[in-house]
Amino acid sequence: MYRLRIGRLRQIANEHGDRTRAAIARRTGIAESSIYRYIDGTSQPDLNSALRIAAAYGTTVEDLMEPAVDAESVPA
Repeated sequence: MYRLRIGRLRQIANEHGDRTRAAIARRTGIAESSIYRYIDGTSQPDLNSALRIAAAYGTTVEDLMEPAVDAESVPA
């Protein structure tokens, strides 16, 4: 399982002049409601959306995503 590196997305977007969620939505062509959920952490982008974000900002999916730490996989 992977999750969006929200801080990294905000950093890259800011470098491109996109300081709002609406600006990210416009640049990527992804619905603004989806971008809001991604930034809030309530939803994760599917592969298509992750690829669109990466392409829009000239980066890679690997740069935007990280393995999610599952509470069950962490030793007690």
